[in-house]
Amino acid sequence: MEMVILPTRRRDLFTGLRRPARGLLLFGPPGNGKTMLAKAVASESEATFFNVSASSLTSKWVGEAEKLVHTLFMVAVSRQPSVIFMDEIDSIMSTRLANENDASRRLKSEFLIQFDGVTSNPNDLVIVIGATNKPQELDDAVLRRLVKRIYVPLPDGNVRRLLLKHKLKGQAFSLPGGDLERLVRETEGYSGSDLQALCEEAAMMPIRELGANILTVKANQVRPLRYEDFQKALAVIRPSLSKSKWGDLEQWNEEFGSN
Repeated sequence: MEMVILPTRRRDLFTGLRRPARGLLLFGPPGNGKTMLAKAVASESEATFFNVSASSLTSKWVGEAEKLVHTLFMVAVSRQPSVIFMDEIDSIMSTRLANENDASRRLKSEFLIQFDGVTSNPNDLVIVIGATNKPQELDDAVLRRLVKRIYVPLPDGNVRRLLLKHKLKGQAFSLPGGDLERLVRETEGYSGSDLQALCEEAAMMPIRELGANILTVKANQVRPLRYEDFQKALAVIRPSLSKSKWGDLEQWNEEFGSN
């Protein structure tokens, strides 16, 4: 908030040493809303949002990728306050290697040059937000510019409870409080997208029971969801993040994270 939203509202307060950082890294397991978080920040600050993917900055023509990066930052400056969001930033800003091809090197160099250009002018308000689930693969020069590094972890028990309640809203279900709490405990290690897939799988269980009657049954005659449906779904939908990768992210956050 103090990096993006408040400086757009009170530029007079955020000058000198209070000048906000221009680089933010959102890192953590996939499927936990990093993109949605970046969009929400841009919307709240009334900033122009540029959603950039690796494919949009690459080209088979020599020198074209650098021109695309230059144009991106030029337009962002003209439409400021702006947020340039780069999802899976590690795919184009990974550590530079000795055997790396020239096109990739030039792309990274141009990005860093343009980044420095918008951050050197105190009157420009262009924020670069990168998102990744592999922060350890990012180039050191990129990390140095992404000063704030915010860990977006897997949802804890309280968040999983809220997510499950939200996803079941509008759906007929019979899930007493005790069953809900059991489900919350059994979904430890699930991401937001994993929980979505779990609920969708569980919701199909009553439909599959209909068999041939599916063509004639009325929608209000389909039985409500039960805890047993989620038990069956848990056997099919497993967490998408391994414990080892989860541990790697936790360790990286301890060493380099801002929170």
